Order: sequence, then structure tokens, then C-alpha cells
Amino acid sequence: MTEPGRLTNFLLASSWSAGLTEIQLNRVRRDAFLREYQAGATVCTRGQPAIHWMGVVAGMLKVDKVAEDGRSTTFAGVPAGAWFGEGAVIKGELRPYAVVAIRDSGVAFLPRATFQWLIDDSSFFSRWVIDQLNARLAHYVSLVETSRFQEATARVAFCLSELFNPQLFPTTAKQLAISQEEIGRLSGLARQNTNKAIRELEDAGFLRSRYGTIEVLDLPGLQHFARTA
Repeated sequence: MTEPGRLTNFLLASSWSAGLTEIQLNRVRRDAFLREYQAGATVCTRGQPAIHWMGVVAGMLKVDKVAEDGRSTTFAGVPAGAWFGEGAVIKGELRPYAVVAIRDSGVAFLPRATFQWLIDDSSFFSRWVIDQLNARLAHYVSLVETSRFQEATARVAFCLSELFNPQLFPTTAKQLAISQEEIGRLSGLARQNTNKAIRELEDAGFLRSRYGTIEVLDLPGLQHFARTA
């Protein structure tokens, strides 16, 4: 499929596009563009102006921050099908984080001017953005709660199950191309503790681990365990 075709299909498959008028959708098609990134490449740096809203057409990204001593903290994984960064775009601020490709990835960019125009011109889109921000807030509240009060296995379960959040990540595939090292960063755990937690979740029948991939076998069970462990 050609690059314009991939981008158009991605835009049309995004849930927020379903309520747009033909005029609104035509402007989105005209203004959006697609870029490809190899694994490990930086999509945007910390401190860069937030002049685009971004969506993951293919692959997977991570949102992280590198401290002065070189230690990296990963705040979120962003799988294919997801849009993100709307908070920084709305505020017009410098991005407080970096975005890096975990796997070879295609990323859609929608200019801030078009994003703001959609909010003003489409009640459907503005409502969708409100729901998106609300879901993101709930995600980070749960993330803080989990990191402070839950043991390692539940933290890993939460990290993985949240990649299937129906509002934030509506089309995540059950087979995730993500390493145990990245899962550890998302969970805030050392690699040894992450490996042990993944083995326990695998023994419980929630997932299957392979080199560089995690296949979720029982998503409802994984979600329930993350909430109640």
C-alpha cells in the first residue's frame, strides 16, 4: 500500500474521525502526514515545541525522560492505533518528555492548527478529546496507585493490561512486540523482578512470553488480577 493510502486508512479507522463532516475530514487528510522511524530512533525530543498531535500507524513508541545521570524513566508505551500528546498540544507548551520508537514504526502527525480548528469546529471531536484526557488522567492516577501499593507481579499486570485501555489504545494487538526490559521500565521494576513477574503471569495462564514479544492469552483475567492482586 502506498504511504498516502496507509495514512488515509489510519485516519479513517481512528474513532474520532467517525463524527467529522466531509469538510472536516478533507482538511485532516490534506494537513496530516506520515513519517517512518527505525527502532531506537527519536520521534521527538524533550523540550521540543508541541506543534503536532501524533498517532501510531504501525509499530510501538515509548514516552520517556532521561535524567542527567543517564537513567531513563519510561512513562508510557504507545501501541499502534493510538493517538497521544493532546495535552501538550492544547497548552502549546514544550514537550516535557521524549518519544522514541521501540519497534520500526510509522507515525502520523496532525498540525496543532488543524487540531485546534477541529476542537472549535466539531462538537464530536471536542467531546472525544475530553474523554481522551479523562481516560489519560485515570490511567496515571491508577499508575501512581499501583506503583506505590502493589507488588511486582500486579504492577507488571497493570502495565500490560493498560495497553488495552479501550479509550487510549483501542486497537492493540494481543501479541505485543515489547521486550521484558521495556516492560520493566514501564512498571518501574528491575529486570530480575520483571522476569519473575512475567513468569508468574505466564504460569497463571494470562500470557505467553517469547523473545521480544508478549502474547496476552486472557485479557479479562489479566485486568482483574491487576486490579485486585
